[in-house]
This record gives sequence, structure tokens and C-alpha cells, in this order.
Amino acid sequence: MAWTNYQLFLAAMMLVTGAINTLSTKWADKLTSLGANGQVHEFDHPFLQAAGMFMGELSCLVVFHILRLVNKYRNRPMELGNQSFNPLIFLAPAMCDMCGTSIMYIGLNLTYASSFQMLRGAVIVFTALLSVAFLRRTIENHMWTGIVFVILGLGTVGLADIVFGDHDNSDINGVIAGDLLIIIAQIIAATQMVLEEKFVNKHNVPALQAVGWEGLFGFFTLGILLIPMYYIKVGKFSKNPDYRLEDAIDGFYQISNNWRLAFAVAGNIVSIAFFNFSGISVTKEMSATTRMVLDSMRTVVIWIVAIAVQWQDFQYLQLVGFLLLVIGMCLYNDVIIVPFMRKYHIILRPLHTIRPLEEERRPLLSEDIPSVQGVQRKRSELTSVEDLHPRPT
Repeated sequence: MAWTNYQLFLAAMMLVTGAINTLSTKWADKLTSLGANGQVHEFDHPFLQAAGMFMGELSCLVVFHILRLVNKYRNRPMELGNQSFNPLIFLAPAMCDMCGTSIMYIGLNLTYASSFQMLRGAVIVFTALLSVAFLRRTIENHMWTGIVFVILGLGTVGLADIVFGDHDNSDINGVIAGDLLIIIAQIIAATQMVLEEKFVNKHNVPALQAVGWEGLFGFFTLGILLIPMYYIKVGKFSKNPDYRLEDAIDGFYQISNNWRLAFAVAGNIVSIAFFNFSGISVTKEMSATTRMVLDSMRTVVIWIVAIAVQWQDFQYLQLVGFLLLVIGMCLYNDVIIVPFMRKYHIILRPLHTIRPLEEERRPLLSEDIPSVQGVQRKRSELTSVEDLHPRPT
């Protein structure tokens, strides 16, 4: 069945805003501006950028209540789900999101935008392992096969960064450190998904509202933490003039002194809000499979733009790694490859894997649910070839 104009609009919005979210964050990292000390230096404020991302997610809560009032005024029905929940159920997932996003932004500052997007595919591996340990899930054979392909893809992308990276040893070490930080952040992101599935899913809260609550907790918590971060000196780990863990004052000075930087930061905040909305809507209006395909296309867009603006050179190993990641995603989520093999009797179709249309519209991972079930994602900001989470990501 052909897509409607509205569905095409949602798909385009998800693709464009998802790419903008990562690219605007990386663009800000590469810009310089006059700081609080009166000197021009690089914009190195990952925690301030993470706070901006949470501000974008918080706007989803505002949009939810606006839509609620508009529908009430027009006497139109609106699916509100369960409104008797305790908002504190979102606190633990929001803390995971805060830590994971901050670490990912530090990693993004050190490595390539395309690698950042691809390496986020590691979330599948850690989500599967944690689901077995804490949710008593059974991982089927096609899932294990998908995990193997994802691991091979991650290794290939990492190898590409080492082989084709800058020949300056310090830059190579920075790229490797950035890649490792992004993978470590996926452990935290997977923990967030498991927490959401174990403690939040049962409440059936609308997705925009859920994303908004996590954004609220993340924004105010990180906003408070920016104060002690100002007084923590971390040496050359920070590129800020006084080597502070985070210097929000310097960050605001730099933003105010460079319109390009202000534009990049604003792009990150606005894009994460629209990306969350469009991602949720794509899952609801079409399917989670469509969302996964669009998210993979987002990675390609980011890669092409990064090469076009000369942020990195073309790396054939990265292309191989990306293809391995996509194959792994398809196998793990039982889409495209496995259904094709079942259709032509290449493999047998177990009875317990037959899924009705309603099941097809469920999320690939917990973060793709069009209700609170695994809203992450975030996120960003953030997603990537894995993902499947609207969040820098």
C-alpha cells in the first residue's frame, strides 16, 4: 500500500531531524568562539549540550499538554492512556539517559559523526544480555546471529577509525577513546531500556508525555550538577581555558559571541523534539520496521554530509561495518531477511514467531514503543544505525 502524504511527511521529518541532531552537535564541537576569558577557543561543552538535549525532550511535555487542551476545546477524543501514574517512575531512566547522553557527547567530540551514529548499534548487544539477566527473556537463534553481526560491524567501524584515522598519535588515541566512550554509553542506554520495561511499561503513559517527563528530570538534575562541575578541574581532559569539567558560563559566552554556534546549539534542541515526535508517529502510523529502515538511512545521510563537508575521508571499511550492522539489526529484530527466508521456505517458520499486524506495529526495541514502553531514546539524540532511540540521539 502506498504511503499517504502525511506518512511521507513523517518519514521525511524523522530522517531530516534525526540527521540534524547529530550533525548540529558535531558542528558545534568543531566551532570556535570568544570565551569568558576573552580568548577564542573550541566549543567543548558536552554536558551543556546534553542539558540542551533534555530541554528539547522537555518540550515534548509542553506539546502533549497543548495537544490535550486543543483536543479538549474541539471536543475531539485523544488517547491519554493511564494518567494516574507517579512521575517519579521516570527518575531512574532519566538518570541513565543523562549519564549515557553526556558520555556519548564527550565521545562525539573525540570521534567522527558517522562512527558515533554507527557505534550506537551496540545498544542491541547490551539490551539483549541485560534482558536475559534481569527480565528472564529468551534470546532466539536469529537474535544471537544478529548480535554476532552487530559485534562484527562494531569491530569493523572501530578498525576503520584506527586504520584511516589521522596519523597524529594524539588524534588516533582521541578517536579510539571516543569510540570506546560511545560503546560504554550504550551499556547505560541498555540499562535505561531494561528499567523502563521492568518498572514503567505497565503504566501505559503516552509517549510524548513520557519523553517529556524524562526530559524534565534530566534537565533539572543536569542543570544542578553543572554547578559543582564548574569547580572540578580535570586537567587536559577538558579543552576549556581553566580545564574545568564543565564551564557553563564560558559556554554561554561562546554561544552569544558566534551566531553559527548559537544556530548549531538551537538546531540540536529543536531537532531532538521533532525527532522524538516523528519517530513515535512513524511507529504508530506505519511500523517499527519502517522506523528502523529510516534510522539506518539517517546514518547514511550523516555519513554523506560528514564526507561532503570534509569532516572525514571516505572509508570503505566503515561502509562494510555499516552493512554488517544493518544485517545484524534485521536479523535481531526478525525483519526483512528472516521473513524473506521464511516466505521462500529457505528456513522453517516456527509457530511461535507468527506475528499479526498488531505485533508488526510494536517496537523493535523497548525504546520504539508509541507509548511509554521504552521511550528513550532518545533519544538523540541521538540514534543511530541501532536505533532505534530518539535522542544525540
